[in-house]
Amino acid sequence: QVQLVESGGGLVQAGGSLRLSCAASGRTSSTSVVGWFRKAPGKVREFVAAINWNGVSTEYADSVKGRFTISRDNIQNTVFLQMNSLKPEDTAVYYCAADAFGGSWYRAANFASWGQGTQVTVSS
Repeated sequence: QVQLVESGGGLVQAGGSLRLSCAASGRTSSTSVVGWFRKAPGKVREFVAAINWNGVSTEYADSVKGRFTISRDNIQNTVFLQMNSLKPEDTAVYYCAADAFGGSWYRAANFASWGQGTQVTVSS
């Protein structure tokens, strides 16, 4: 099983930036596809971004396209989410996920392993 640990969250003003990290350990072969999801209070968990094993293929939710960038360093076994031009509506707990079953990267149910999450709060 792969263990995932997110870090990098915090409080930032609107328009600011944060860089989240997702460090994998254990069965890192399960990180061929890694996704970022987020959950805001009172809302369902939603897809943010995902990346394949070599970083060539990426997907983004429409709400973050042009502002967020997902990348990975396979030597460090870490996936990053660079978040720029943050908005108050980006406030949520951000989770990384791995152990994809296959199928759409947009579906949280297609990922078996999850980190504990990191809080991102954007003030207006």
